[in-house]
Amino acid sequence: MKSLRTYSIPFTGLKLGKHQFDFVVDDAFFSEFEYSLVKKANLQCQVELDKQETMIILNFDIKGTVEANCDRCLALYQQPLHITEQQIAKFSEEPIDEDDEIITLSKNDHEINLAGLIYEYINVAMPFIAVCDNEGNNSTCDKEMLDKLNALSGNEEQTEDTDPRWDVLKKINK
Repeated sequence: MKSLRTYSIPFTGLKLGKHQFDFVVDDAFFSEFEYSLVKKANLQCQVELDKQETMIILNFDIKGTVEANCDRCLALYQQPLHITEQQIAKFSEEPIDEDDEIITLSKNDHEINLAGLIYEYINVAMPFIAVCDNEGNNSTCDKEMLDKLNALSGNEEQTEDTDPRWDVLKKINK
């Protein structure tokens, strides 16, 4: 967790207004999270911190690639990501109702750690079904693996060894 300190922004000495911060999100970042789905990445995270009297508005812009496994052919490929998110941190002594939209900062807080937010944004942005196909008709999936999977799937018609009782049942649907 020591390397995650680099993803902290000390806001107490900052003047009111907008400030830019850049972070590199790579393999070392994800190695700090034990059960991370993402292991290898090459991402650039730009954070615009807008400090105001009563709150801080954080605008995230994360671009780059993450190594993922194709769910169709099991090949490793580079998944491009472009994430834009906004987070609000409010200065308050009394705790605000549990809300994912607003972070509460007390007078004792002097910095805000962004590692958890960056980690969450990247994991949520990963596609639910990862496929290494390009946009369009050009398939980049491993043809040899797809042929093996199709051969093992049993989708081919087996007309020679079919039970004649099934043939009668198939006629009912027609």
